[in-house]
Amino acid sequence: MSLEGRRVIVTREHPGELADLLAERGAEMVHVPLIGVGDPADGGGALRRELERLDTFDWLVVTSREGARRVGTAAASTGARLAAVGLATARELTATSGRRVDVVPEIQRADALAAAIVDASSEVTDGLRVLVAQADLATGELGEVLRAAGLTVVEVTAYRTAVAESITSPEAASIAASVVDADAVLFASGSAVRGWISAVGQVTPPVVIAIGPSTAGVVSELGLDLTAVAADHSLEGLVNELEARLT
Repeated sequence: MSLEGRRVIVTREHPGELADLLAERGAEMVHVPLIGVGDPADGGGALRRELERLDTFDWLVVTSREGARRVGTAAASTGARLAAVGLATARELTATSGRRVDVVPEIQRADALAAAIVDASSEVTDGLRVLVAQADLATGELGEVLRAAGLTVVEVTAYRTAVAESITSPEAASIAASVVDADAVLFASGSAVRGWISAVGQVTPPVVIAIGPSTAGVVSELGLDLTAVAADHSLEGLVNELEARLT
């Protein structure tokens, strides 16, 4: 196995697919959950209101698996077309809605998703309405690109991202104190980077890999040394980049 004997820190609350990808390559995952999710500040009221009138939209777009989970029931019976930022998100949306996702970009990135929606919307995009369900810390890039293409966009907060302020479990505290013993840390979101700084500080393993440019920007902004950005901005791309750096 290509990553056998390597220790890799993962900061996602539910590592799921990422844990499987690392295990397939023989890596030892060190789980240090630094972010969690919860209801938005309004208790989900805005999301419920928009989902109640989902049939007034041409597209429903989700940018994460958590977002897909939170809109799936409403998506089951709407006439709106469905778009997801990546394959894992699309699978979650299909599982919760029972519907096929109409658009998934080849590259897991906001601008690629926007371009795919525009391409699938025929030549006339003016007046098309898009509901984007996203996290409270979303950058807004997707909405900006869609609006520039002439679509009417409503962005709604589907969930809140909670960043860890400290590491409390004995195991995690031990990891934080000797993080250089790990070979790499994988950051799949800017929130995870902020959680790392808050809970661990500036110390990192030798290899630091970000899932995409947005996350990489937070890594640099907060003064961590970035080794690489995944060429394909997905969890599989993240592990492929890790494999390239450690083998």
